[in-house]
Amino acid sequence: MTRACILGCAGPDLSHGEAAFFAAADPWGFILFGRNVEDPDQLQRLTGRLREAVGRDAPILVDQEGGRVQRLRPPHWRDWPAPLDHVLAASDPIRAMWLRARLQAEELRAVGIDVNCAPTADVARPETHPFLANRCHGTDPGSVADRARAVAEGLLAGGVLPVIKHIPGHGRARVDSHRDLPVVDADRTALEDDFAPFRALRDLPLGMTAHICFPALGKHPATQDPALIRLVREEIGFDGLLMTDDISMEALGGTIADRTALAIEAGCDVVLHCNGDRAEMEQCIAASGDMGPQAQRRADRAIERRALLDGCDVAALDAELASLAVGVAHG
Repeated sequence: MTRACILGCAGPDLSHGEAAFFAAADPWGFILFGRNVEDPDQLQRLTGRLREAVGRDAPILVDQEGGRVQRLRPPHWRDWPAPLDHVLAASDPIRAMWLRARLQAEELRAVGIDVNCAPTADVARPETHPFLANRCHGTDPGSVADRARAVAEGLLAGGVLPVIKHIPGHGRARVDSHRDLPVVDADRTALEDDFAPFRALRDLPLGMTAHICFPALGKHPATQDPALIRLVREEIGFDGLLMTDDISMEALGGTIADRTALAIEAGCDVVLHCNGDRAEMEQCIAASGDMGPQAQRRADRAIERRALLDGCDVAALDAELASLAVGVAHG
């Protein structure tokens, strides 16, 4: 049975030991980081070997948002500006976001990657922590929803699944959840603005939770709070496959096993573990268990949307994207 987790690997090559480990664990998918990326030929070999290890066309994820958060970089891949920088500098932000996502999909599919952990559908605010601020797509819910929709549709057109994040909203966080637990004291009425983009995108196939605490709504970080997961499912209406943000982030307390078990018990479908540490992955595998029937149904439905929808004239799309730029800053 497929385990309810997504795992990372240690480096640019898959050792025989790692391959055997993944074959026995059978995670739903894999995620890649900069440590796994050297050049297109190497990356294509690695994605092929990961799939060979589990004996199926497992999804392979990456964070290719742009700006600071992009794992594939020059000289072999484009240097994408941060999303907020790009939309603010584009004459037609929605078309620009579709074009860049379609081009990103072309780059990713060429090396065997079929899931991009984007778009970020959090609403940027004056208090948004710098780790997240320019990864957002706007400062009001409507613009965020429209631009994030364009990203998702551009990726899907190129056969790459989007992951909307960070449900139910991370924009009010004043601290970096990689290091600390953000606590947002806004009331339910105010938080509706944060939920709105995710509600508009609720039909998308994959979503990622926020490691963030909302005392007005629940007692625990959203990733581990049944009340918040019910809100995601019933009030926001998201019925895609729901993965956690990286379970090894320091916003969460306890062991990796504790963190994993709490997330699954709260209602997350799969747990994301990113750093490739074998001992931590063993804890994650043991605590995540097999994918349940509902999670498997959502996963199968997502995989059905992985098909390439259109061809791509890269030069024409590049030229059109360049024509929309009025001073795009990279970073």
